[in-house]
Amino acid sequence: MNPSFEFPNPDHITVGTVGETGARTFYLQVGAAGSVASFKLEKQQAAALAEYLGSVLADLPEPEAAPLPAPELVEPVVSEWTVGGIGIAYDEDADRVLLVVHEVATVDDEDDEDVDPDFDPDGPDDEAAARIRITRPQVAALIARCQELVAAGRPLCPFCGRPDGPDGHFCPREN
Repeated sequence: MNPSFEFPNPDHITVGTVGETGARTFYLQVGAAGSVASFKLEKQQAAALAEYLGSVLADLPEPEAAPLPAPELVEPVVSEWTVGGIGIAYDEDADRVLLVVHEVATVDDEDDEDVDPDFDPDGPDDEAAARIRITRPQVAALIARCQELVAAGRPLCPFCGRPDGPDGHFCPREN
């Protein structure tokens, strides 16, 4: 089992990428008191995270502090594990947004004899998790960073809507 993490007051939270456009790997990175943890996630997860966090912030009063730009990834980027699900809640008393990032569940079903017959995907979590409590300015910066990275992807083909690359792509609408 991979390690779980607790970040009650992180000084560093960002989303970043490693690699060239079209072959980028996205990471959520959190740090506090000299320790940094990076979690691999999908581009769609980064987009959905920004969209949902935006709706959370829209329901809250404006923060007193202005958002600072989200920092770049701290190198070297070493993934602790891959993100499966992300839970979000708002702690009104502490004025913090809680992100609970869960490790993707893996089941090896190549050999049915190795699959636990009592495995319950909704049961007790054996997967690792990271609990991250961030301020509203940190949330605003994270949203902007996610949106910036998602928008910086490959341009879409005007005919089929699929990502186009420097070498082109197979377009089903092209004759």
